Amino acid sequence: MQHFDAIIIGTGQAGPALAARLSGAGMKIAIIERKSFGGTCVNTGCIPTKTLVASAYAARMARRAADFGVRLQGDVSVDMKAVKARKDAVSGKSRTGVEQWMRGLKSCTVYTGHARFRSAREVAVGDEVLRAEKIFINVGGRATVPSMPGLDRIPYLTNSSIMDVDFLPEHLVVVGGSYIGLEFAQMYRRFGSAVTVIEMAPRLIAREDEDVSAAVTDILQREGIDIHLAAECIRVDRHGNGVSVGIDCAGGPPQVTGSHLLLAVGRRPNTDDLGLECAGVALDKRGYIQVDDQLRTNVSGIWALGDCNGRGAFTHTSYNDYEIVADNLFNADHRRVSDRIQAYALYTDPPLGRCGMTDAEIGKSGRPALVAKYPMSRVSRAFEKGETQGFIKITVDAETKQILGAAILGTGGDEVIHVLLDIMYARAPYTVIQRAMHIHPTVAEYLPTVLSKLEPLPTAPK
Repeated sequence: MQHFDAIIIGTGQAGPALAARLSGAGMKIAIIERKSFGGTCVNTGCIPTKTLVASAYAARMARRAADFGVRLQGDVSVDMKAVKARKDAVSGKSRTGVEQWMRGLKSCTVYTGHARFRSAREVAVGDEVLRAEKIFINVGGRATVPSMPGLDRIPYLTNSSIMDVDFLPEHLVVVGGSYIGLEFAQMYRRFGSAVTVIEMAPRLIAREDEDVSAAVTDILQREGIDIHLAAECIRVDRHGNGVSVGIDCAGGPPQVTGSHLLLAVGRRPNTDDLGLECAGVALDKRGYIQVDDQLRTNVSGIWALGDCNGRGAFTHTSYNDYEIVADNLFNADHRRVSDRIQAYALYTDPPLGRCGMTDAEIGKSGRPALVAKYPMSRVSRAFEKGETQGFIKITVDAETKQILGAAILGTGGDEVIHVLLDIMYARAPYTVIQRAMHIHPTVAEYLPTVLSKLEPLPTAPK
């Protein structure tokens, strides 16, 4: 049996940074990785998908070259093998970097294999048993595969397996109209596939405000993506060399056929084969590890960070989990999960940057609020770039003047949103932005203009 001060299970966004912090504090640590260093973000999430999004954007701009006075000879074509090779190179560099970082840490032993708890202080990896007083779980999640008649008889793709695709699907059918599904839908449409999106809810990205959902739907439909809403998938089957999806919806055909099927209906935690019952670690009904506001499990000495704890589903929330745990261990900072403000992006083109509460959440809270909305078509930077789709929307507390939430759907929205997010963390009134001098021409310079148009927030929809 090997003894350590701490054991870290998983090398996603929280694990490696925490390992470096513990190593720097002079602790003897073990870090365990089952398969690919870097977790979801590096291997099947942020880094490879945003690399693919960049290739799709390049294809789109090449087709629009004449709009900018640029003449290209011949049709624009996409070499999917080259697209995949670029994605693999970018992702591979990050994966290798994480592994080299971990193997180079002082007093850190790297184990490769599947970890399983034997007790609250012991973890087995293959034939070896490791023991430590502190154990940190950072095992991430994976795609949910829904129970659907016929699915066991046909091939299908998930966000992980589609990373291996080096060809152009003739017609990609995407089941799931939320963040992952829409990013893949748009990128493959831009690569040249016919694309159909099937969504059970009455609108796309249903957690967003209705105007955001409607605008994203319009953007995708303008690019030729077929969208079926309020469509319950009731069966799947083979259709020649492709697939057919039987749907039950208010309108449209009862069947959608395509060459390939992508399932993008959610994520589930990788907690079902860790032996957590041997350690006494409690899970909720969805399989997520239950943690308190400082990410401690119900078992003293065991923490859960990242997607497996159900307290966030993004790379940045996972890394923030590391920051919370590390500061509470070493700085007595008493940082809490509840202190962070919801923030994320949808990486369609144009992107959606989102922070804080939605209009519906604000309305349900009962607090008096003001809202301002401004079209991107009136933002000079967007007009100059020829990317005028979308809008800026900001909601503030009518009494405190603090920003409650914002959505920026438009060019640069995933970056500009941080101006508002930082003001929110500072608990400063929105008027601070109006006193700032911003650079021209940018999207951010229009935030004071937007905030000058505040008016009462309409009653939130039921």
